[in-house]
Amino acid sequence: MRAHLARVDAVIVQAVIAGALSFSHLHDLAAAAGQDGWKAWAYPVSVDLLLVAAWRRMRQQQRAGQAAGGPRLWFLVALAASLGANVATAGLLDLDDVPAWLRVTVAGWPAVAFFGGTLLAHAPHAPETPTAPASPAADAETEPHAVPSAVDRPDREALPVPSADPGPAPEPAAEPVATSAPAPASAVTLPPALVDRVRALADEHRSATGHPADPDAVRARLGLPPSMTASVAAHL
Repeated sequence: MRAHLARVDAVIVQAVIAGALSFSHLHDLAAAAGQDGWKAWAYPVSVDLLLVAAWRRMRQQQRAGQAAGGPRLWFLVALAASLGANVATAGLLDLDDVPAWLRVTVAGWPAVAFFGGTLLAHAPHAPETPTAPASPAADAETEPHAVPSAVDRPDREALPVPSADPGPAPEPAAEPVATSAPAPASAVTLPPALVDRVRALADEHRSATGHPADPDAVRARLGLPPSMTASVAAHL
C-alpha cells in the first residue's frame, strides 16, 4: 500500500512540475508574440484544456472499441503546441524578435483550439450495452440443491426383519374364463346424400368393368372408416 501511495505521489509531483513549466513557457511565448496582459495567460489554459479533453475522449472511444483517430489528432496538435513552446523558450528563439510566422500561429491558435474542442465535445458517444436481467431459470440453477434431511431417509433399524417361518402356500391362479368375441357392429344408417353417392360409384364401376363394385373399395373412395363397410355393402 505504501509503495502504491509513493508511486502516486511521484506521478502527481511530476505532473505538477510539468504543468507549471509548460504553462510558464506558453505564457512567455504568447507574450513575446504580442499577446500581452490577460491574453498571454489564456493561451496556456487553452492548450492544456485541449490536451486533456482530447486524451479523455480518446480513452473513452478506445474502451468502447471505436476508432479514436480524431481525438488522437487533436491530442497531438495540443502536445505539439506545448512542446513547441518549451523548445522555443529554451534559448533557440529570440523572444525580443519573434518571426512573423510565429506571430501568425499564436494569433490563430484560439480559432484552432475552439474548432478542436467543439469537435471533441459533440462527437457521438458510444451507446451503453444494457445488461440483460438474470432469468429465474439461471437463479434456480445457481441455488444449491437441497440436501434431504435425516427424516426423509428411511431408518435401517425400522425396516421389518424377514420372518424365518415360511408363509402359507400361494393359491393357484384362477384360469381365465374364455369370453365370447364381440358381435360385429350393426350396419350404420347412411344419409340419403351418401347413399346416392355410394350407388353412383357402384354404377360407375359396373359400367366400366362389367362387375359389381367391391364395398370396401367404394368405402375407401368415399373416405369412410372400415367400420362402415357393412353400411356401404347394404346399399350396393
